[in-house]
Amino acid sequence: MDNQRLIIWGLFGIMAYWTWQAWQQYYAPPPADPEIVETAPLDEIVDGLPGIGETATESEGGDALPSVEGSSSPEAIEQAADTEAETIVVTTDVFRIEISTRGGTLIAATMLNYPQDKDDPDTLVQLMSTDSDDLGRINSFLRAVGDREAPDHTTIWQTGRTDYDLGNDDELVVSLQWAGEDGTSVEKRFIFTRGSYAIRLEHVLTNNADTAWGGDQVTQIQRRSYEQERSMFDVDSYSFDGAQIFDGEGADKLKRGDLIDDGPFEVTSDAGWYASIEHHFLSAIVPEQGVRNRYHIRVSDSLLTASVLEAKSAAPGETIVFERTLFIGPKLQEQLNEIHPKLKLTVDYGFLTLLSQPMFWLLSWIYSFVGNWGLAIIGTTIVIKLVFYKLTESSGRSMAKMREIQPRMKALQDRYKDDRQALSQAMMDLYKREKVNPAAGCLPILIQMPFFLAFYWVLVESVEMRQAPFALWLTDLSSRDPFFILPLIMGAAMLFQQKLNPAPADPVQARVMQIMPIMFTAMFAFFPSGLVLYWVTNTLLSIAQQWKINKVVHAETTAKKQGKKKKPKAKDE
Repeated sequence: MDNQRLIIWGLFGIMAYWTWQAWQQYYAPPPADPEIVETAPLDEIVDGLPGIGETATESEGGDALPSVEGSSSPEAIEQAADTEAETIVVTTDVFRIEISTRGGTLIAATMLNYPQDKDDPDTLVQLMSTDSDDLGRINSFLRAVGDREAPDHTTIWQTGRTDYDLGNDDELVVSLQWAGEDGTSVEKRFIFTRGSYAIRLEHVLTNNADTAWGGDQVTQIQRRSYEQERSMFDVDSYSFDGAQIFDGEGADKLKRGDLIDDGPFEVTSDAGWYASIEHHFLSAIVPEQGVRNRYHIRVSDSLLTASVLEAKSAAPGETIVFERTLFIGPKLQEQLNEIHPKLKLTVDYGFLTLLSQPMFWLLSWIYSFVGNWGLAIIGTTIVIKLVFYKLTESSGRSMAKMREIQPRMKALQDRYKDDRQALSQAMMDLYKREKVNPAAGCLPILIQMPFFLAFYWVLVESVEMRQAPFALWLTDLSSRDPFFILPLIMGAAMLFQQKLNPAPADPVQARVMQIMPIMFTAMFAFFPSGLVLYWVTNTLLSIAQQWKINKVVHAETTAKKQGKKKKPKAKDE
């Protein structure tokens, strides 16, 4: 009995805390915007902005490469600024990309199929931007050993056109050219594919000189960085925002505070990738697998800079290719898996990944048949209920038996109302004779909690669920019910479910159980409507299951009584 009370009070406390958090999130004054340090525009890049520290990289020839800080000296930037850069606009069926001819830098990326808000379809999600409060860009340039030349982040690339449209083609190539005075020439290619958020980046270097060329390719993601205010009910702020790296063994999230306190992070891998992740979207660099790359991540003020470096050499007359895959877009797990089998780890399901991943797969599989995420949630709930049917049936039978012996429990309470110790002993004896477990009613909730939490993260982290409609007023399953109708239905269903179960013998527990539907209704009012739909469906299925079990147990009890010969009642009954 004490264990049951402890479980109930524990659940009650958790619900009270969550409800208070929800109230604070929606009705407390909004927190002040994080302070963002102004970042210079592209034509005023400060010394060292794309740098990777003073560490030199050894080329295959054995000579030390200059640091990136050295290649971005104030003199070099001032000289490059004399030439006006142009902006190349690339439009595909999934996004619009802007590329500056200075450095061939990606300076803007707009997601054509993802509005910021469903009620404002014209305002689209932008992952790359020159705005100082939401800065994002991808730099890619070369560094050369010794006195050989290479196009860096200040170089003005030559292009024949500034507007590209994929149109009806399946592939689009944007080509930029540069030629040095030492016989080195480079073609920089951005290759876009229909329906894909991946961009293949190539530096094709031809060494027309009489001496070998040695150097490396540096690819950088630069993104605004700030401390996050976390709240369970503000999904955007709770979802991790920052750097994530896969080193070939595990995917680690690098927190801003750790990078500031511990300094830059460095690792070398031939099977890794780097990503700057945020809720539902990411920007990533995926090098060729099996090729040695060095990763360097640092935070400076409000800017996160991640550099991925690969060294190569070209003999006289030789052409070499540096190749990368960039990904700028939503966390579509199918596309991420095609690029790298571990890139889908950027979908942050937290410690319940092992449970959330199969649930997402099941949801997606059912969705492929029904074409509606709301129906997919209902179908997934039914499958989960069937999997645990036998286990919950055992608990349900115990509760049904408790319901049948309630008159006898009431008689014991009246008999021993002044002796709690004798009452407890008499009740335990009754439970033992009837083979009833009074704590069995808590089992279904305990079973459901991991699935509930896993489902929560599937709904809030899977971009496939973002702004997904169901029916009628439920136009976005990843956000709360705008009219609170579904939470009210859920509360009513929970109240009805309680009527099918016996009331706890302890009056305090009985009062807590009466309050539970109200607390759940208040708490779920702020949860994603898809999660409430899951709980409503599960509750309705539980009601149907318990109603059937009650009917069967009652029939069994009646038949048992009728088949017995009349016997004198036991003294304690």
